Amino acid sequence: MVKTIISTICVGVLLLVGSIWECHVVDKQFDEFSGVLNVVYEKIDDQTATIDDVYSVQKCWLDKKQTLHALIPHTEIKEVDLWIAEAVTLVRDKQWEDAISKMEVLIELSEQIPQTFKIRFSNIF
Repeated sequence: MVKTIISTICVGVLLLVGSIWECHVVDKQFDEFSGVLNVVYEKIDDQTATIDDVYSVQKCWLDKKQTLHALIPHTEIKEVDLWIAEAVTLVRDKQWEDAISKMEVLIELSEQIPQTFKIRFSNIF
């Protein structure tokens, strides 16, 4: 009986620690990604962005998603991949209005995706 209680408590603690760690890692990855997004967003808004600027966002995302693949659903990763690919094409073609809207969606995604991994009542039930 005592072993069962201790085992249950240990599993609960491991789940709690794992959840906190996951939340921290996801937040950190998206905070860094958001910083890069905001810099490129400003350049696109000023219509001074180059294709290399958007490629820097893409490269940053590729680095971040290596870690995130183990932690978040692949559908969310694919969604960010697609929005970045569209932004690359739009900046290359100098379609600034459309490119800025793509970046706004990426910024929103970088804020919303980590929220789904926070330890909150709404995410548990």
